[in-house]
Amino acid sequence: MTGAVEASANGLAASGESGPEPAATWAGPLAMLLRTPGVTDVLVHRPGEAWVDKGLGLERVEVALPDADAVRALAVRLAAAGGQRLDDASPVADARLPDGNRLHAVLPPVAPGCAAISLRVVRAQALTLADLAAAGAIDARTAALLARIVRARLSVLVCGATGSGKTTLMASLLSLAAPHERIVVIEEAGEIAPAHPHVVRLVERRANVEGAGSVGLARLVREALRMRPDRVVLGECRGAELREVLSAFNTGHRGGMTTIHANSPGDVPVRLTTLGALAGMPAAAVEAQAAAGLDVVLHVARSGGVRRLTEVCVLRARSPGLAVEAAWSLGARGRWGPGPAWEELLSVLGEAADAVA
Repeated sequence: MTGAVEASANGLAASGESGPEPAATWAGPLAMLLRTPGVTDVLVHRPGEAWVDKGLGLERVEVALPDADAVRALAVRLAAAGGQRLDDASPVADARLPDGNRLHAVLPPVAPGCAAISLRVVRAQALTLADLAAAGAIDARTAALLARIVRARLSVLVCGATGSGKTTLMASLLSLAAPHERIVVIEEAGEIAPAHPHVVRLVERRANVEGAGSVGLARLVREALRMRPDRVVLGECRGAELREVLSAFNTGHRGGMTTIHANSPGDVPVRLTTLGALAGMPAAAVEAQAAAGLDVVLHVARSGGVRRLTEVCVLRARSPGLAVEAAWSLGARGRWGPGPAWEELLSVLGEAADAVA
């Protein structure tokens, strides 16, 4: 029975006929969870239960998936809806579903005993800075500072752990760009949806089952530069595409943004040089281009179920190396205040020292 389900589902993926059908058609017992307000993640790795994140950490809920075969069949159906193959020959799938949500699925024996399904719910509309302030992610003064950073067309690197709100913050910032500006967004999967009238989206294409036809992020960044962008945005920098991003930010394309995974702002220099090494760049070259091309580092973190911005930093070239220093940060008592690099940030913004503080 499992083989028949997979054959049917994979045939659908190959034909490209998944279409925009309702989530209930392909999400089965998870459809209601995906529609629940506030849910950001839905995870399944054993029969009868799922784990959902509503912003306060993972919570267990019961779902009508009676056995491992049912979980496997659902994983295959979800992958087919995203146009991906998932079977014994290709046991891992990463896809964008028809409703925009992201899927990652793994079949046994890679996931022993039961298929593992991870669904990330993509926000259909970007939050405003006022929304972020209401949720406790920033305060009013920080919102004003972020708005000035966008208006000044500073190049921004957003860092943080998985699920900390990097994409959410970046979409909110891009929504503040002037309406006449052309924003070209490059992503692995279409997640960034700024409230802006002029957004061009480029999404990575992976190789087919024969290993051909891939169009990677590095190439898409290069293509984006030929599309007359005012702002070049890379959803996540996690490999050799760092070379193209730094090149773009150093050749007149100001106001761009990207994100990387980093546990703290202090880890950013090491992360950048590590990613640069994947592109064959010497550490000194990465540090020099990052210092020249990236103006601001925004660090986001998740604590107590709340995703919040914790630091606004600037990159400084050192001899040797690269330093990230706080210009505006969230203190232990929950109050924002200027840091050692405050005057430098204001100098870049071209504003007086009392502009925000």
